[in-house]
Amino acid sequence: MAHLRIALAQLNVIVGDIKGNGEKILDWTRRAAAKEAQLVLFPETALTGYPVEDLALRQSFIEESRQSVSRLASRLADEGLGELVVVVGYLDRTDEPEHPKKGHPQNVAAVLHRGEVVARYAKHHLPNYGVFDEFRYFKPGNELTVLTIGGVDVAVAICEDLWQDGGPVAATAEAGAGLLAVINASPYERDKDDTRGELVSRRAREAGCALAYVNLIGGQDELVFDGDSMISDADGTLIVRGPQFVEDLVLADLELPDSQAVNGPTVSRAEKLIISRHHVTDAYPAPSTPIEAPRYPRLSADEEVYSALVLGLRDYCGKNGIERVYLGLSGGIDSTLVATIASDAIGAANVYGISNPSAYSSEHSKTDAADLAQRLGLNFSTVPIAPAVDAFHSLIDIDGVAAENLQARIRAVIWMAESNQHNPSIVLACGNKSELAVGYSTIYGDAVGGFAPIKDVPKTWVWRLATWRNDHAVARGEQPPIPENSITKEPSAELRPGQKDTDSLPPYEVLDKIIAEYVEGDQGRAEIIAAGYDVDLVDRVMRMVDRAEYKRRQYPPGTKISFKAFGRDRRLPITNGWREEHPALEAIP
Repeated sequence: MAHLRIALAQLNVIVGDIKGNGEKILDWTRRAAAKEAQLVLFPETALTGYPVEDLALRQSFIEESRQSVSRLASRLADEGLGELVVVVGYLDRTDEPEHPKKGHPQNVAAVLHRGEVVARYAKHHLPNYGVFDEFRYFKPGNELTVLTIGGVDVAVAICEDLWQDGGPVAATAEAGAGLLAVINASPYERDKDDTRGELVSRRAREAGCALAYVNLIGGQDELVFDGDSMISDADGTLIVRGPQFVEDLVLADLELPDSQAVNGPTVSRAEKLIISRHHVTDAYPAPSTPIEAPRYPRLSADEEVYSALVLGLRDYCGKNGIERVYLGLSGGIDSTLVATIASDAIGAANVYGISNPSAYSSEHSKTDAADLAQRLGLNFSTVPIAPAVDAFHSLIDIDGVAAENLQARIRAVIWMAESNQHNPSIVLACGNKSELAVGYSTIYGDAVGGFAPIKDVPKTWVWRLATWRNDHAVARGEQPPIPENSITKEPSAELRPGQKDTDSLPPYEVLDKIIAEYVEGDQGRAEIIAAGYDVDLVDRVMRMVDRAEYKRRQYPPGTKISFKAFGRDRRLPITNGWREEHPALEAIP
């Protein structure tokens, strides 16, 4: 058996910042070398960030990525780090002699050693579902790269190669590799860490070897990557597990089968992949000091989701140079949770809550908002909107819903004006997934903003997360940040006398279940009714969801936490004549 000390570097990088990402990779390689690592794995496209989207279509971007990975190899050698084998993801292109600078983009893992790129592996399976559009950009690879490192045969694969049956995993088994090294940029979803763990265990058994899985962390627009790097032995037992939502260097000492003596490339039966072998290093001496591999406990479901929301907002602000955020503080549970997330993400000193009481605002709305601001220590001001409402009513004759929406839009103008006055800043939209689904928001009113932290959080989860955050504070000996009244009181937009959400919507406990069936599960009318829901209620909810598509198109981006979020995950036409026995649609307001 051969010994190999491996380092999994789960990094937070910035899409497009090739120079900065390269410096970070260099720094973390130094850390791995200081720990006597012999092989270090960096995430999928760590050099360019993920996803690069249409940057992949720019030849200048591809060329810079190609040149930067070669420069990185040289710099590693210049710093005396050349003996460490580094696997790093980047963007490359196919070589086409007739068009040397116009080849097809590829998602590639480069193997760096002694100042050179000694091998490359192009991703074979390209995801084209949910948030992924890789088939739009990349050409799949047709080789499995197998490296002999320290007397061990190490096969390389990239993310989706693990999720699909056959392909590189089956080819790894045919190649007789002792380790399958998989670099990943796998976005976070609720409960996905359990799914990943089961997948890694299953693929290790199928490949017949240990499997090392390194994943990206950090926020990128609507996506959040949570790390959760891990190593499984050949029997499918997870022996190493890294932390979630933080950068980390996960180290482990592995005892692996000795390399097999096989000359030249062979062709696997699995999708006819060419097995390309590269001898990189002979056996390494054992490190001077043994290490104990980490086994980080999994976060609870509530802490996991909350951590994703905090990281998503923190990185959206930090990576885009946003220094402060503004939001309307009504004392309700949605804005209260958003303010708390924002304070945890960028510091309460950079959060500005604005209370905009109207003629219909209850006293507890004002006091609950002020109480929250005091508990969190955020900036708080009050700007009544009655004078502006009266001024508009002196100009135009409106009532009913139009008059209610006018109040929401006046508030939005105030938030946006403050944000514009104090750049670089943004307004945070405080709508939740339940409201967004059924259109229970005012376009150009409470729907304005640069980011929507709880856009993918159902209303029932809003209460659940607020309760968890308070319990978490108590467990740490801190004051709960969220006033209890904000959690327990009945939700209301307070745009007319005595208004309650249930005047317009079913109870959220029921609404969220139907939305989960229709939106996340893509269930049809008959299937949802068969699950036991009232026919009229199902028709009503489906009608509201369908007619609100135009509003969702204009809603700010927000952190994805579910299997199917509005936006990149769910793409339906606004002009859409398909109905499943719905009652006739009313005119869109």
